Amino acid sequence: MALTIFILRLAIYILAFPVFLMDFLGLWSWICKKWFPYFLASFTVTYNEQMASKKRELFGNLQEFVGPSGKLSLLEVGCGTGANFKFYPSGCRVTCVDPNPNFEKFLIKSVAENRHLQFERFVVASGENMHQVADGSMDVVVCTLVLCSVQNQEQILREVCRVLKPGGAFYFLEHVAAERSTWNSFWQQVLDPLWYLLFDGCNLTRESWKTLERASFSKLKLQHIQAPLSWKLVRPHIYGYAVK
Repeated sequence: MALTIFILRLAIYILAFPVFLMDFLGLWSWICKKWFPYFLASFTVTYNEQMASKKRELFGNLQEFVGPSGKLSLLEVGCGTGANFKFYPSGCRVTCVDPNPNFEKFLIKSVAENRHLQFERFVVASGENMHQVADGSMDVVVCTLVLCSVQNQEQILREVCRVLKPGGAFYFLEHVAAERSTWNSFWQQVLDPLWYLLFDGCNLTRESWKTLERASFSKLKLQHIQAPLSWKLVRPHIYGYAVK
């Protein structure tokens, strides 16, 4: 099996050589940062349609974590185009963090379409280093389809714990590695190097639930599901929330 994966990966490297060459020369990242927001703006429309019931279920108890102010302070890490905004409760105070500044114009459009929210600010930063966000300032942190592409999952979870108030919650919805010894797992391993480049650092083979289980949360509610998505490669998902 390992030899077959190696041979198929080698064939992909040959067929997609121009892309890998541009990445080696440092050109591909710049191109990807420009076009990826346009792709994501289209993709999230379909994703929200197919995952709407799961998102409503996931975010259904957000109000349980409202602080003494009476308004929910929510930080979304890797906010992208603001695809989650419509699932947040009315009056929610939203701060967004994303390392790609090209998402800002799409985010502004989403803010305009979701007047039930109180938008605070957009911070250009990686999830691993959110020093602009104060310690213990958030009731809730949300992260969807982000852990697949961050550089260091352990560090981003440490940052999440830092910015959360005591008793605050971290909500997640992530595609993950398929069960081993399945055809889906096989093709995830074959396509992962090319997928990583085409989709701005996204990894198909991450077992993100293991990182969440090792993190220093006092409570973790996590479920594995096969998401009702068109793309079989990303159907394996985890979702739930963890309490600091």
